[in-house]
Amino acid sequence: MLKQQFFEINDGITQEHRVTIANGLAALLADSYSLYLKTHNFHWNVTGPMFNTLHLMFETHYSELALAVDLIAERIRALGFIAPGSYSEFAKLSKVTEHSGDTDATDMVKYLIEAHEVVIKTAREIIAIADEANDQVTLDLLTQRLQVHEKTVWMLRSLLR
Repeated sequence: MLKQQFFEINDGITQEHRVTIANGLAALLADSYSLYLKTHNFHWNVTGPMFNTLHLMFETHYSELALAVDLIAERIRALGFIAPGSYSEFAKLSKVTEHSGDTDATDMVKYLIEAHEVVIKTAREIIAIADEANDQVTLDLLTQRLQVHEKTVWMLRSLLR
């Protein structure tokens, strides 16, 4: 459970919805940050015939994720809560599996697909409650995140065929 700020927000989103959405976004933030770290790790450590392609692709992906985690954290703050921001908090909240950089390039791609799918599922879990709360800002954020992650999964899968 996230720590709430000590000010009242009266913008049409109930406190119950605000708590549920913020906690869902905290899980999304943790999953996204864990995916950022995994992608950056693989960027540093990829080897093999696809080195240049994967190295550059992973850099594009982790750069996008670096911007995304900021947007997610800022939405948590706008809802009136303290955003998680430590490795220990992320470890408790994230469902993304860790892998070392000493991994075959093809396995890196497979592991990134799995991790993006975890993030997609986490984002989808929040949509219904944000819709019920009439929280268009969170819905817009989630729609944008889903679009990016689904496209990334498609691109990564294309490398395996």
